[in-house]
Amino acid sequence: MAKDKHSEWLAQMDEASKAKQQAFMEDIARRLKQPRTTAPPAHPFRGAPEYWQEFQWSPEERIEHFTANFEAAGGIVARLADMDGVKAYITGKAEEMLARYILRQNVPELAALRLEEELAEAQISVWNTDAEEAWKDRAAEADIGIVVADYAVAYTGSITVLSAPEKGRSVSLLPTALIAIIPLDRLKTRLGEVLVTFDKAGQGALPAGIHFISGPSRSADIENDLTIGVHGPGIVFALLVG
Repeated sequence: MAKDKHSEWLAQMDEASKAKQQAFMEDIARRLKQPRTTAPPAHPFRGAPEYWQEFQWSPEERIEHFTANFEAAGGIVARLADMDGVKAYITGKAEEMLARYILRQNVPELAALRLEEELAEAQISVWNTDAEEAWKDRAAEADIGIVVADYAVAYTGSITVLSAPEKGRSVSLLPTALIAIIPLDRLKTRLGEVLVTFDKAGQGALPAGIHFISGPSRSADIENDLTIGVHGPGIVFALLVG
């Protein structure tokens, strides 16, 4: 009996709340001197317009615009011919920055660089290769994190990095500096070209994380004091390869 009375009371409270909502909205319509609209507006168009979906830059234009946009956000861009150039660039930057601890993704492209042979003075760790290791702590201690970008977008100057067991997001998020390798065939004109791949994959095939990186971390409080590197690497290198 008590349960029935409680359910009845809840139903009465719900009806009273709805009546107050209706009265509130009617009062707004009256003050605006307009009839109240209750039907949802028609949406004849969905998504980006056709002209934007067809918009494309040439490969050189993509490189030019990505470089300009990424550097405008405080990032550093280098154009390299091949992975040998990548190896030389990373080695040079590691020595220049006196890096002692480097963390990289566990992917074939980075394994093929054999950085351990060139940087004997540095400790180079490979993400998630030891189940007993506290990898987030190691990432926070790293001087440099090295990743291979899954995509990049010229129009926004963004790098896209997907999370996976061998590609933890901490590699790109926690080290002091980040080096992102971008094969030119992964550099797109528009962000929509990247997002549509996730739609096509479906919810069940989405990665654990999708991360868009547009230069070094930048934070500003209410007094407009800009601070670099609070919520991510303070130095970000984008290496365009090809």
